[in-house]
Amino acid sequence: MILAALLSLAACAQTTTIAGFRDPAKQIYSSAVFDPVQIAGSWVQVGDFAAVPGCAAGGVRFAPAGGGIGIDGQLCLAGVPTPLAGPLTPTGPGRFGLVGVPDPLWVLWADTDVRTLVIGTPSGRFGFILNRDGRLPRDRLTAAREILAWNGYDLERLQISP
Repeated sequence: MILAALLSLAACAQTTTIAGFRDPAKQIYSSAVFDPVQIAGSWVQVGDFAAVPGCAAGGVRFAPAGGGIGIDGQLCLAGVPTPLAGPLTPTGPGRFGLVGVPDPLWVLWADTDVRTLVIGTPSGRFGFILNRDGRLPRDRLTAAREILAWNGYDLERLQISP
């Protein structure tokens, strides 16, 4: 009976330690050199994490707002269509809060010419890849995948839009 209780407790502990799409035991890093002014414009979602295929990829527009940067659009986050609108509140280098989104958005990587962004959350509840024109070249896809893996994301659950 004690063994059954321990096994049951271990099973519960295992399911509660894995949150979302990344291993929370691994470190996660935001881009310390990220400049939000450089992301102004339209972006297409080219990748996201979902347990099963969910919604279609979305898109957002970043624009100057109140001395900072704002976001407007809809993305597929963890398989759920999610509207995003409002000013992004800086919480650290490459880190932002958005009213209505329970997790802070961390810019994990932007390529040198700021054509591709990888954004994740410390909880791993969601993560996604944005690209300026929707056509993600193989070299930037490879880099995005490496960054996500480095930050503990489960790449088997990454869905890339055609």
